[in-house]
Amino acid sequence: MPLTTEDILLDHGFPGTHRAVTVHRFGPARTDASAPRPKAYIQAALHADEIPGLLVAQHLLARLKAADAEGRVRGDIILVPYANPIGLSQAVLGTAIGRFALSSGVNFNRDFPDLAAPVADQVLGRLGPDAAANVVLVRRAALAAIAAWETATEADSLRKILMGLAIDADLVLDLHCDSEALVHAYTGTESWPDATDVMAELGCRAVFLALESGGNPFDEACSGLWWRLRNRLTAGLSGAVPPLPAACLAATIELRGRRDVDDALAAADADALVRVLTRRGLLAGDAGAAPAPACQATPLAGVDRVRAPVAGVVLYTVALGDTVTVGQTVAEVVDPVTGIRHPARARAPGIVWARAEQRYTAAGAIITSIAGDRPLAEEGSGLLTAR
Repeated sequence: MPLTTEDILLDHGFPGTHRAVTVHRFGPARTDASAPRPKAYIQAALHADEIPGLLVAQHLLARLKAADAEGRVRGDIILVPYANPIGLSQAVLGTAIGRFALSSGVNFNRDFPDLAAPVADQVLGRLGPDAAANVVLVRRAALAAIAAWETATEADSLRKILMGLAIDADLVLDLHCDSEALVHAYTGTESWPDATDVMAELGCRAVFLALESGGNPFDEACSGLWWRLRNRLTAGLSGAVPPLPAACLAATIELRGRRDVDDALAAADADALVRVLTRRGLLAGDAGAAPAPACQATPLAGVDRVRAPVAGVVLYTVALGDTVTVGQTVAEVVDPVTGIRHPARARAPGIVWARAEQRYTAAGAIITSIAGDRPLAEEGSGLLTAR
């Protein structure tokens, strides 16, 4: 059984309501940021209507319980099998609405706190030549900054709980899914190529890199602290710069599409996560050599979000996994009044990794996504802000 299983209550709920996040912790907890034990944090369904991760978490939970019973847990592993009790409770006319808070319209995976400024205030002038000691100092400051955050909404209370559990972890994996998609992932530019084995184990067909993806999502709030803090602390310095590595590898893992929910897929994904945890020293055992990557990482700003030219019925002319060229028609949108077919064309060459499951679209809606290998002039930073 887990060392601890805890239900953490959210603050600021409506009268008569109580929501909680369930937390499973395996292994001796890293109770102090200076402890050398590796720490991993994995959560599912922060976007609560993205279901594959919920099933993967249950398969992973069973495997971690078995590993714990066999004495194979070597690090601090935290598993949050559902990261968003607010979103899980939202439904409109039988349809789950878990991406946005119905009370405010805010995306649950945006607006996590940027801790660089408060952490910088605490560590300024205290960092030295020892990189490991600097990591400990920053982690302590980050935990203190989260603890001091005074929240005013239930959604922010949730953000505080999740960040408090994850901010001092070496590895943070946030399990999501897309509409219809291949397995793909988002991570920080500074986390590459360190994340190569994680993405290869999970079979990612696309990996997107950015320092600022837009809106400060959960994974970026955890890993981005390190490079934002370094930039803040070293700005204007003329002497030696204290070493400050990117000590948290955080990634958003997109487990295919919304309908890809079955035991076989979930079991395979959980097995892949166990191999990741084993290879990174959190579980005892032999994970074997990491598989060859299934893709090359590309810039998030190179993603071609192909939009519908008009409203109408979507007919895809390419499949997930197809490689397309610039100008190639990837879909046709049929005007239901005139019957005219309007082509939607690729602006970038690359693999088609996601598309919309709805076959009727509004004009300007994203219908297909292509992994371009270089930034598009029309894009840039903030690509995820509105999504």
